Amino acid sequence: MSTVTGAEPARKTGMQRLLDTVERVGNMVPHPVVIFLILIAVVIVLSAVLSAFGTQVTLETLNPDTHKVDRTTTEIRSLLNADGIRFLYTSLIPNFMSFTAVGLMIGAMVGAGVAEESGMVKALIRKLVIVSPAGALTYILSFVGIVSSIAADAGYLVLIPLAGVAYITVGRHPLAGLALGFAAVAGAFTVNMLIKPLDAVLVEFTNDAGRLVNPATNIGLASNLWFSCASVLFLTVVIAVITDRVISPRLGTYVPPDGAAPASGAELSAEEARGLRYALYGLIGVAVVFGLLTIPSGAPLRNPVTGELIGNSPFMNGLIGVIMITFLATGWAYGIGAGTLKSLSDVIRAMEKAVTGLGNTIFLLFVLSQFVAYFTYTNIGTIMALKLSDVLQSANIGALPLLLGFIVVVALIDLLLTGALAKWAIFAPVFVPLLMKLGVEPEAVLAAYRVGDSPMNAITPLNAYFAVVVGFAQKYDKSAGVGTLVALMLPYVISMFVLWTVLFAVWKILGLPWGL
Repeated sequence: MSTVTGAEPARKTGMQRLLDTVERVGNMVPHPVVIFLILIAVVIVLSAVLSAFGTQVTLETLNPDTHKVDRTTTEIRSLLNADGIRFLYTSLIPNFMSFTAVGLMIGAMVGAGVAEESGMVKALIRKLVIVSPAGALTYILSFVGIVSSIAADAGYLVLIPLAGVAYITVGRHPLAGLALGFAAVAGAFTVNMLIKPLDAVLVEFTNDAGRLVNPATNIGLASNLWFSCASVLFLTVVIAVITDRVISPRLGTYVPPDGAAPASGAELSAEEARGLRYALYGLIGVAVVFGLLTIPSGAPLRNPVTGELIGNSPFMNGLIGVIMITFLATGWAYGIGAGTLKSLSDVIRAMEKAVTGLGNTIFLLFVLSQFVAYFTYTNIGTIMALKLSDVLQSANIGALPLLLGFIVVVALIDLLLTGALAKWAIFAPVFVPLLMKLGVEPEAVLAAYRVGDSPMNAITPLNAYFAVVVGFAQKYDKSAGVGTLVALMLPYVISMFVLWTVLFAVWKILGLPWGL
């Protein structure tokens, strides 16, 4: 391992040696910025070559405005013709400014920085460790990570680093905590025990596609609820077992780079206990304020047309603001109670420290945003998705094998196109009608899509937060790189994809209800 460890096991297993090799090879590649610059060059050249050969495909996509299927021809757009060069020249700053991961990251870290600098995060995690049953911490973090998708992308920026801090607090390797958090947040992103905004759009696309075969098709927001709840519990166990049985043993004992002993889980001091009480008062204050802004009928953070709160509403669309304010208020209150933040200047310095530490990551995201924009502009990913779906349709196999093949295709495409909605807009009008003609209910097709769309999020560098997690890892190990994270995530991705697919197949064979 390139990570700083203490005594390692005398004899490594075959799996550990394989993952060490993956890490060494992965870390031999250039700096992530260089990698994406190379990929940008490849996309530019490939777009020109494919465009010269007239590569195109005719597809049917769902129009979110009209809810009808539009039949269009998509062709490769060259980045080396006049239009492409104009796009390269004029889109440099807009590409970065429209990359929402940057704003979300900075917003979340403003509040989280205060909570961390005040000492609240460490004290809270130590309190969690003290009151939790032995061995339950991994399962708690895994479960919370999965359900954190209700807050959209905030889980990436809050839960993952907190998992690292939690692990180092109990004397375990922080990279194992980061890997656990990343697997939970990214690898199970499309399922939850609660209805979230993503579900509304996925269901809407599914209904529109189903009506191509049956105009009466109408599944509800909770159409996958039972399968999603079972998946959350199932994946909680899978992620926790992989962490405890594979990842933690491979990493060994963590020794901080400065040689200091890791933080212990000793009892809280009187100042820390008082700080947590003050943080609770701060949390209650935030809850009261947002309760007044959301609970009453006609409250400003409800949808002004439908009145809904959970779903498409200002509250859900701006949830990162709630998280930022919550961390800021509770962290500041903790600092007052524990005496770690004595003035407003201390709070501002904590914010500045948190944002300053993001410099390297922001630069990497600047380059990544260019690659994503150029790749999207060329339509290479869309055409690859359609070509693979054509192969699957022509296979002439039964419904269950076709569903399983569909899961595999979605997973492969997710390595290149990470957006859940963009892929479903392409796949829904193809596979929902096809499988409905074979007697498969649209709820099952949507459930299959959820399985295929999630696990690869934890290993593809095209996930906007992959680079962010590499940055989190470098806080504990300066030599950590892409290979380090890939080696950590590979056991999760393989296990989650295979076992979750098996769960789906068993669910389908037994004829269990997918939801309400």
